[in-house]
Amino acid sequence: MQRLKQIFFAFLLSVLPLMASAQIDGEFIKPRAGKFLLQNATVVTITNGVMENSSVLVEDGKITAVGAKISADGAEIIDCSGKFIYPGMIDGGTQLGLVEVSSVAETVDYAEVGDFTPNMQALTAVNPNSVAIPVTRVSGVTTVLTVPTGGIFPGTAALINLNGYTPDQMYAGFKAIAMNFPRSGRRGRYDRRSDEDIKKANEKALKEANELWDKAKSYAEMAAAEAELDYYPEMAQLAKATTGELPLLIEVNTASDIKAALEWIKDKDAKVIFAGVAEGWRVAEEIAEAGIPVVTGPIQALPTRESDRYDAAYANAGKMAKAGVKVAIRTNGQENVRNLPFFAAFAAAYGMGKEEAWKAVTINSAEIFGLGDQYGSIEAGKVANLIVADGDPFETKTNIHHVFIDGYRMPLSNRQIRLYQEFLDRSPGLNVN
Repeated sequence: MQRLKQIFFAFLLSVLPLMASAQIDGEFIKPRAGKFLLQNATVVTITNGVMENSSVLVEDGKITAVGAKISADGAEIIDCSGKFIYPGMIDGGTQLGLVEVSSVAETVDYAEVGDFTPNMQALTAVNPNSVAIPVTRVSGVTTVLTVPTGGIFPGTAALINLNGYTPDQMYAGFKAIAMNFPRSGRRGRYDRRSDEDIKKANEKALKEANELWDKAKSYAEMAAAEAELDYYPEMAQLAKATTGELPLLIEVNTASDIKAALEWIKDKDAKVIFAGVAEGWRVAEEIAEAGIPVVTGPIQALPTRESDRYDAAYANAGKMAKAGVKVAIRTNGQENVRNLPFFAAFAAAYGMGKEEAWKAVTINSAEIFGLGDQYGSIEAGKVANLIVADGDPFETKTNIHHVFIDGYRMPLSNRQIRLYQEFLDRSPGLNVN
C-alpha cells in the first residue's frame, strides 16, 4: 500500500506542470445573455430622436423598454452615465466570414466555379470563428450582409448577426439572389480589349442573363402548375427572384450600366436592390423615379473617372439621398468591415449629413432588407443589437464600451487588441541606440 501511495504522488508531481499550464492558458470571456438595464445614457434612437438621461432595458434578446424611469426589477444594471447608446450598425455588403486570409485559397469561399450558381448559399460558407468577426464587432458593427461574387448569378447573399457558434445561429432573416449586371465598359486599366470586343462581350453576357431569366420564369410557372420538373437547383433558386419570393441584389456601377439595368428590370416582377452604384450620383433622379433602393460603397474610394472631382465617391451617397433614393452604405470589405463607421463619416461630411448617414448604416439598411420592424433603431420590441460609446462612433477618438447582439453582452476583445496590449509596453524594450 505504501508503495502504491508513493507511485500515486510521484505521478501527481509529474503532471502538476501540465495542470498549471492548463490553468494559466488564459481566461476566455464568452458572450453572455441576461436581463440588462443600460442606465442614465443619451439614447440615439435614430427613428424617435435623441433621449437625454434615459435607459434601455434588454431582456430575452429584445429591447423591452426605452425611457427615463425604468424599473431594474432584477436586471443587471450597467451605468452608462456620460455615454451614448446607438443601435448596432449594419453593413449592407461584405464578404465577412467568407474569407480568412485572402492570399490563402483554402480560406477563401466567396466564389464558385461557373457563371450561374444562384443556389450557392453564402450562409453555409460563413465561418463563425473568423478572426475578423470580433475585430468588426468592437467598432460597433453588429450585422452584415455577406455576399458571394463572380459570374452573372454567383449565389445567394445572407444577412448575419456577428454572434453565434453556427451560421444558422447567426442568420438575421434576410436573403437575396446576387447578380452582377453585365458591364458595358472596361474592367480596369489592365483591360486591353478593343472597343468592339468589349461591346460583343457585353451583348453576349446580357443575352445569357436574359435567357437564364426567361428559363427561370418558365420554371417558376411550371412549378406553380405542379408540373413534374427535373432536379435543377440553380433554376429553382433563380425562379424565386422571378416571382419576388427572394429579392434580386444587382451589382451595377457605371452610369450607363445603371441606366441599362433600370431598363432591364422594367418588365420583370422582381424586388430589386442595386448594390455598388459608384456613379449613382450621375443618374440619381432616374434611380429615385424607379423607386429602387441602393446599397452603395465603398465610400473611401477613388473617383471612377480621372475627370471627376477627388470627392466623387465620398459625395455619391449624399447626392443620391438628396435626389430621393433610399440609401444604405456598405464597405464591400472582408477584414476591414470595421471601417463602416468611418465610411459613414465621410458620407456625412461630404453632403449626406450626420443624421442621414446614421440612417444609412442602421434603419435604411434594415428597411431595404425588409427587417425595419426588427433592426435599425432603438425601440421597444426590436432585437437588442446595441452599442454604448463615449462619443460619436463616426469619430476615430470614440471608444465603444459595450456591444449587445441578440441581447448577448459581447466580450470586447479580439486578436488586434491582444496584440496591441502585448506589444504596447514591452519589457525588455527595444534597444534603439
